[in-house]
Amino acid sequence: MSVEKTRLVICWHMHQPNYVDSSTETYILPWTYLHAIKDYVDMAAHLEATPDARVVVNFAPVLLEQLDDYAAKIKAWQQTGQAIPDPMLNALACPTAHDCFAERELLLSDCLRANEERLVKRYPQFEKLYNYAKQFSHEHELIFYLSEQFICDLLVWYNLAWMAETEKRSNFVIKQLIEKEKNFTVEDRHKLLLVIGELIESVVPRYRRLAERGQVELAFSPYAHPIVPLLLDFKSARQAAPEMPLPENKEYPGGKERAIWHFKKGVDVFETHFGFKPTGCWPSEGGVSDQTLALCEQMGISWVASGGSVLKNSLKSLELEDGTCIHRAYQLEGQGINCFFRDDGLSDLIGFEYSKWHADDAVNNLIHHIENIATACPDKKNTVISIILDGENAWEYYPENGFYFLSQLYQKLSASDKVELCTFADVKEADIKPVTLPHIVAGSWVYGTFSTWIGEKDKNLAWDLLCDAKKVFDEVMTSGELDEQAQTAATEQLAICEGSDWFWWFGGYNPADSVSDFEKLYRIHLTRLYMLLGRDAPESLSQVISVGGGDPAAGGVMRQGSDH
Repeated sequence: MSVEKTRLVICWHMHQPNYVDSSTETYILPWTYLHAIKDYVDMAAHLEATPDARVVVNFAPVLLEQLDDYAAKIKAWQQTGQAIPDPMLNALACPTAHDCFAERELLLSDCLRANEERLVKRYPQFEKLYNYAKQFSHEHELIFYLSEQFICDLLVWYNLAWMAETEKRSNFVIKQLIEKEKNFTVEDRHKLLLVIGELIESVVPRYRRLAERGQVELAFSPYAHPIVPLLLDFKSARQAAPEMPLPENKEYPGGKERAIWHFKKGVDVFETHFGFKPTGCWPSEGGVSDQTLALCEQMGISWVASGGSVLKNSLKSLELEDGTCIHRAYQLEGQGINCFFRDDGLSDLIGFEYSKWHADDAVNNLIHHIENIATACPDKKNTVISIILDGENAWEYYPENGFYFLSQLYQKLSASDKVELCTFADVKEADIKPVTLPHIVAGSWVYGTFSTWIGEKDKNLAWDLLCDAKKVFDEVMTSGELDEQAQTAATEQLAICEGSDWFWWFGGYNPADSVSDFEKLYRIHLTRLYMLLGRDAPESLSQVISVGGGDPAAGGVMRQGSDH
């Protein structure tokens, strides 16, 4: 590439935890399939429409497995009439209203989980149904007076609202259903379900094709999205927050072996889906430490990325001058793995601010910031600007799922004479000089600390419950009681329990409904682990871990302000 242009890497991270109640094999929450038909599809479509755009897309392996499962279950319904283990999709599938709406109270509450401003109010008919549903949800004894047609129309509209914007503009079935507005039939429901199945099944092949033509670099996270530095050492949390309270257990038992397992399993799942081994990794939540980077290099990973606050904390601890540029590649002394740091300001503008702007103004403002950075950086040859954020959570806050913002962003950046879109692999292969650091202060993309996952009473309790289960796991595994198949099942169930999302949601600052969903599922996962190990679950798992009650920005997806 021309040295006159400054390198810009945009990295989208795609992640959902395991939402399956493994005791019933039923999806407790629908977010995997909803984000698939809305965000993963749209994000691929925008890239397909702008062939000169280049980005990094990072997939959590546990998400890839759930996409496979959803596609297989919908296909099984189509071929044999088998029930779909997701309440929302099974309601679309049921041939008669009597079978379909026996659980109408659950369906009613599930259909209220939508962004009112962007997903509901856009469609007057859906808004009318939604407002009635809200009213009836507060008067449970009246729910059964609702007609079956009301529930059917609400259910169809909910799925239409969550549909990808590119599909709303191009898919004949979706356009037809939106135009019909009401009185949806069982045939309408089945048509919609078939589209949903086709879209879910298309996600992985579409990204694989984008990678094959060199437009996307595909990367991965450890299998079930654990916070690796905490698996390796709870005390790493005190590097950025020295006074942080820690769990009663001094360490996570066998944490290094578990971290290695998550990396190896993650690579295997990735290779199964995309046909090659990944070379880059967004460690879960950008969680890094000296030990984590050493382990990543040991696993053959060539680059990782983290939050900008991690670099700031590291530079401060090393008493390096404040002018050290964040827009560079970094390496620890004695290592060859490149570490890139997220420009938190630019990334958070996309994640939290630009949804309130007109798309033209937002894109022009972002490019203005990027070009100012490119002009200000003295060493243009070695400059790398990194924008990293979720590829799914922001868009429901944007008009039309971010359609105009994303299409204009890719078009204008592709045509820029000052900035060149590239990937982290491109940077690794280019003739650039990384900055060497003797030490990185352990932390994540959120405030540069691990306070979102550990340190609060409820979070520490959740860790102690996991540690107790891991000790039982170790005892059973060394006893020889389980055959190979049972050992594999227990090991994979343990991995699910080690995921980051459960700890993220515990705490008083998150909304009570979301906390209830996630803490209940966490206890279900741990209880299932004990069952697979042939042991009785402790009484403590029948007790609520956390109740929440806060009302933070973006519905609990992110806290703003201090980390307390």
